[in-house]
Amino acid sequence: MRLKRTGYIQRYIAKHSVATLLVLVCAQICQGNSKVREPDSCGAVPTEQQIRWHRMEWYAFVHFGLNTYTGKEWGYGNESPALFNPAHFDADSVVKMCKQAGMKGLIFTAKHHDGFCMWPTRSTPHSISASPWRNGRGDVVADFSDACRQNGLLFGVYLSPWDRNNAHYGRREYLKVYEDQIREILTNYGSIFEIWFDGANGGDGFYGGSNEIRNIGEADTYYNYRHIVTLVRKLKPNCIIWGAEKRGDVMWGGSERGDVQYPLWNVVPETFGSPQEKWLSIEGDTKINEAGWFWHEGQDVLVKSPAQLMQTYFDSVGRGANLILNIALNKQGQVDTADCAVLRAFGEMRRQLLANDYALHASAQASEVRGQSEEFAATKVTDGDLESYWCPEDGTTRGCWVEVRLSEPVSFDVVRVREQIRLGQRVKSFRIEAWIDERWQCVDEGGKTIGNQVLRRLDHCVTAQRVRLTILDSRACPCISEISLLKYPCEIIAEMSPRNSTPEKTSLPRDKWIARDEEAKKAWDGDANTYWQSHENSLVVDLGEDCTFRGFTYLPKQNGDPEGLTDRFTFEISLDGTTWKKVASGEFPNVRADPIPQTIFFTNRATARFFRFTGTTALQGDGASAAEILLIP
Repeated sequence: MRLKRTGYIQRYIAKHSVATLLVLVCAQICQGNSKVREPDSCGAVPTEQQIRWHRMEWYAFVHFGLNTYTGKEWGYGNESPALFNPAHFDADSVVKMCKQAGMKGLIFTAKHHDGFCMWPTRSTPHSISASPWRNGRGDVVADFSDACRQNGLLFGVYLSPWDRNNAHYGRREYLKVYEDQIREILTNYGSIFEIWFDGANGGDGFYGGSNEIRNIGEADTYYNYRHIVTLVRKLKPNCIIWGAEKRGDVMWGGSERGDVQYPLWNVVPETFGSPQEKWLSIEGDTKINEAGWFWHEGQDVLVKSPAQLMQTYFDSVGRGANLILNIALNKQGQVDTADCAVLRAFGEMRRQLLANDYALHASAQASEVRGQSEEFAATKVTDGDLESYWCPEDGTTRGCWVEVRLSEPVSFDVVRVREQIRLGQRVKSFRIEAWIDERWQCVDEGGKTIGNQVLRRLDHCVTAQRVRLTILDSRACPCISEISLLKYPCEIIAEMSPRNSTPEKTSLPRDKWIARDEEAKKAWDGDANTYWQSHENSLVVDLGEDCTFRGFTYLPKQNGDPEGLTDRFTFEISLDGTTWKKVASGEFPNVRADPIPQTIFFTNRATARFFRFTGTTALQGDGASAAEILLIP
């Protein structure tokens, strides 16, 4: 054979020039070593900043300010800076706690709706410089920025556009004030990974003493978010912009429970005249404690359990979003013991979930591989590298599959799948199967899109040695960067106060409660889906006997109808049903977007036979309503 081939070459050289032969040989070599072209991107793709943001997964929100001392969620704007004087504030200890829980960053509320600035700003006298804390020379923003940098966490800020203190809010003069605040924050505090522009805009407020309602019309127009986004990009090019009427990089997840919709598409139509798509990421936000975003007296009984937080993690990060989890500092400037314990326990549960990926470095095979190239081989889904990925040929958008083959059977009940989002979000639906009893059996058929990642918790634990991901439909050939097989962690019981439990378990018994209207019973029937609503505004309840309690929990109606949805209230008590004493009044903030339990603690414990709940204003129309009212002993 060798002699025959040599003879062939001699005859070829005799017939053709040596130069021609060299060209042919080089072409043959180049063709054999040519690199298979990667797929074209599909639709909108994330920026490098958005990719880094996606991979953070979760981080802390920290609320701390004048509201901490007033018990309000939304300060009116007339609160005295003299109230702010935490005796034991230590940003380093808060940041260390977040880092130990596994968080990657922290976003601090530098200014909330009350307009009080937590840094020594030149833009307004309503700032920390007017407080007695550290003789007016303190700077909470700097403390958190420094602590994050020293501990390896990324630092971000929340800067409310709405300012209920500023006399110029709602007018053109305020825009310079707000721009100056943005410049100060982005210029003086080092690297900022995310800035929050909240969507609460306008309403009643102090406004320099005018005490009136101010409306701004279209937020995008009033604030000139186009200009603000340009400013942020100039000052901090790597900063993720939250909100800004969808001109930024990230938007709200749709509720303040932390969950986001599924299927979640980061690819949305451009909203400002362009026919192109835009990559707009989603962030789920929620609180570790049901009492509120800011600290409230007695909130230790309202802290969520580690298992609740784990479910929130699955309902946000597990659906392709990021999770920002709020921690409120108390009047001393510290995190309550109960909140600390739950955060540590949840952090450990999350570590357990991700600690052992059975699929890591396992062998794999696929229905087809792009160009039969090792660069796009099936094993890319198990190599632990998020940048590598398996991909079939162009045009293959349905029915292709990639299979993970383990060295021995393993038991798992969570499957994590990731797309290579640098090439866009592509997969529209998928199925997960396991080889059980010598046949493929579907263990999850509800998978829709994937995006950055999905965590699919199976109905039951599966034991198998072979697991297959089948793409049912895709916008373009799928690009799968990772498949992980995980085990849901056992719940960890946090070392908390014995009083810690849900409001339902700590409420006064309601079996003796009576009211003159049978419909009123829906306000304490234990069913969140029913509700009391009346045009008379007030609900009077006879407790059946004298009772002592220290506050109440109010759950807004849950049907999404703003008609009669109470947002301001008074709460009165009586021993005889004739003489009444007001023990609480105020605002249920943000009930339209976040109709969660609102907990109000009295200044002192109250003893009464009757209580009267009055809705003084509603979001729409008149009257009052309540899904549930519970009394806290």
